[in-house]
Amino acid sequence: MKHSDTFQRFLFDNHQIRGELVRLNTSFEDVKQRKDYPKPLQALLGEALVASVLMSGTLKFEGILSVQARGNGPVKLLMAECTHDKKIRAISQWEGEVPEEKLSEQLGAAQLAITIDPTQGKRYQGVVPLESEKLADCLIHYFEQSEQLSTHILLFCDNEQASGLFLQQLPAKNNEEKDSDAWNRLTQLASTLTSEEIHSLDGEALLNRLYHEEEVTIYPEEPVNFECSCSKQRTSSAIVSLGQEEVYSILAEQKAIEINCQFCNEHYRYEKAEIDQLFGNKHFH
Repeated sequence: MKHSDTFQRFLFDNHQIRGELVRLNTSFEDVKQRKDYPKPLQALLGEALVASVLMSGTLKFEGILSVQARGNGPVKLLMAECTHDKKIRAISQWEGEVPEEKLSEQLGAAQLAITIDPTQGKRYQGVVPLESEKLADCLIHYFEQSEQLSTHILLFCDNEQASGLFLQQLPAKNNEEKDSDAWNRLTQLASTLTSEEIHSLDGEALLNRLYHEEEVTIYPEEPVNFECSCSKQRTSSAIVSLGQEEVYSILAEQKAIEINCQFCNEHYRYEKAEIDQLFGNKHFH
């Protein structure tokens, strides 16, 4: 049985270690079909999507978490976003042929930015250089730098499904962890996980196979869906933010202002009457 488009938390009862499982299928397909992405880039996009969902598990408020990389290699931009209620979207821009696997060959010299954008409150961004050949390892480095919490991330993508496993060591209560080897043992067992297992087993069966000697509390699955956050309202706000003079000068040249959302291909068109309305003008020359 497929357990697709889900996010699931779990907790080791006897250790200060938490975990998350993510499986994407239809939502990943929804992202892929927006553009004719080459196969290696589909795999990278799938990993970035899973990473954004796994990392959104750390959000304690309403908002968006995004994983973004800009590089000087064939892949110019890689971006995946997940909201607090598990709505995802992603995009990539590339030139020429995208090589398989190695991040350094795909993105060239690049940085990885993790941005947390709360609905209310200050935006936060953490940046790490892409110094590993796998996205998962770069994200582990990010957590070590920004949160000083030991973190283990595994990302899988076979062009049809994208999945991931996340483990994180929580601050020990009273500074003691009775089982000093627990973290090493649990992460080593996690590393034996195969793509086939994570794509086909439900959470309980999967965690039982990996950790049959541990006591694990598994929380209910939460649905993950593709949903773009673009809207007529947001597009209108973006036009207004350009300023009246700039907008009317564009309008004089083009007769209408047209905006395409790169994430979902939604098309927005504004003719003069609607622009007048946005700026509250009856006439503007």
